[in-house]
Amino acid sequence: MAQDEQTLTDLSELGEAAGTQAPAEEQVREPQIDSFGRAYATGKRKDAIARVWIKPGTGKVQVNGKELAGYFVRPVLRMIVNQPFAAANRDGQFDAYVTVTGGGLSGQAGAVRHGISRALSRFEPALRPVLKEGGFLTRDPRVVERKKYGRRKARRSFQFSKR
Repeated sequence: MAQDEQTLTDLSELGEAAGTQAPAEEQVREPQIDSFGRAYATGKRKDAIARVWIKPGTGKVQVNGKELAGYFVRPVLRMIVNQPFAAANRDGQFDAYVTVTGGGLSGQAGAVRHGISRALSRFEPALRPVLKEGGFLTRDPRVVERKKYGRRKARRSFQFSKR
C-alpha cells in the first residue's frame, strides 16, 4: 500500500512537470499545389460530390463545362458558391474548375462551396483559420433519412381509419 501511495505521488509530480513544459511548436502547413499550379479538393453535401481545382486567375468559375451563372441559375446558389472567396477576401483572384455529380442543385452548390473552401486552404494554408471560423471546412453531415418498413415515408405513417 505504501508503494502505491509513493507511485501515485510520483505520477502527480510527473504530471505537474509535464504541464510546465513549453508547448510544442505549431505545425506549419505547406501549400499542396500540383505541377500545373493548381490546388485540388473534394467537397461533399448530401448526395452531391464536387471535384474542385483552383488556380490564380480572374475569378472565373466553371461548373461542368458551363459558366457559374449558366449552371446555377438562382442567385442564392451562386452566392453560396462564392462565399469562401468573399470570406477570405479573394474575390476575383482565383479561377475554379469544378465537376459536380449527384444530388440536386442545392446540394451541389453546398458541395462546390465545401470543395472551394478546402482547395483554398490547401493553396494558401494561412486562410484556414478564416475559413474554419466561417464553417466552410466542415462537411454538413445531414442526409436524407431512409424509409422505414410499415411507414409511408421515413416518419409519416399510413392514414388511420377506424372502419
